[in-house]
Amino acid sequence: MTATHEEHEQIVLHARDVRFDWASLPMHWIPGEPQATHTINVLHIALPEGERWFVEVFKQAVPLIRDERLKEDVLGFIGQEAMHAEAHDGAAAHLEAAGLSVRPYVAQMEWLFRKLLGDRDLTGRAAEEWLVERLGVIAAIEHYTAFLGQWVLDAKALDAAGADPTMLDLLRWHGAEEVEHRSVAYDLFRHLDRRYTRRVRSMAVVTPALLWIFVRGTRFLMRNDPASPGKASFRAYRRAAKKGLLPTGRQLLREIRPYFRRDYHPTETGNTEQAVAYLASSPAAQAADAPK
Repeated sequence: MTATHEEHEQIVLHARDVRFDWASLPMHWIPGEPQATHTINVLHIALPEGERWFVEVFKQAVPLIRDERLKEDVLGFIGQEAMHAEAHDGAAAHLEAAGLSVRPYVAQMEWLFRKLLGDRDLTGRAAEEWLVERLGVIAAIEHYTAFLGQWVLDAKALDAAGADPTMLDLLRWHGAEEVEHRSVAYDLFRHLDRRYTRRVRSMAVVTPALLWIFVRGTRFLMRNDPASPGKASFRAYRRAAKKGLLPTGRQLLREIRPYFRRDYHPTETGNTEQAVAYLASSPAAQAADAPK
């Protein structure tokens, strides 16, 4: 059952100071599935820069928020995204230490988020327009991260394939928090700019950009894999998706259409109850929330 907007609003977002031990993580943490492993590993080398960018853009938007509940949600979102960046940084550092040099790809993400989408020498109305433009981009990205968060919560095939439990906990903790805060970026964007054309334009830009990031990242990781370097292929992706180890192309395409409806709201995607239940059982989240 998809959570209603009212149910979502009852959640108080807070950051969980999680820790993950990567000492025993194998290079191919989905056994026998290097491409599926590395497609998901793209999250570790692409997301930290993106999430730090989310945080900076949201901090700039806080003074413009006129709704106290939304401001509270935005501050909770900022805390959660900062922790996501830190957790994925740790996984990326493990890949680097294991002999898979990720720095060249991370440098490309730094250029994308710090230069192309970073602050510009603008003032007044122009500065506010650039801020809102970036909030529209973040809202579109968060539509996909909510989908991916729900997907990984549901992906029992990863357990059946023997995927590393620590990695699964990171992915599901992160995914559950994406479902928890899936409405915040959209609500903030709509709070400051209700133009439908900007919403549509943002999604039209974000969809091919995310595809490029994942395709390029998978190819990079496969090519530089110290255990078994190889080439990424669409055939291998389809095979892994058919096994339930990655989202299928049909699932991804089905997620695009709702965002273009004028009455769309992110609460249509994801199951809040399931996300909250996972966070109550996640080893990392439990440890973070335990009394010190």
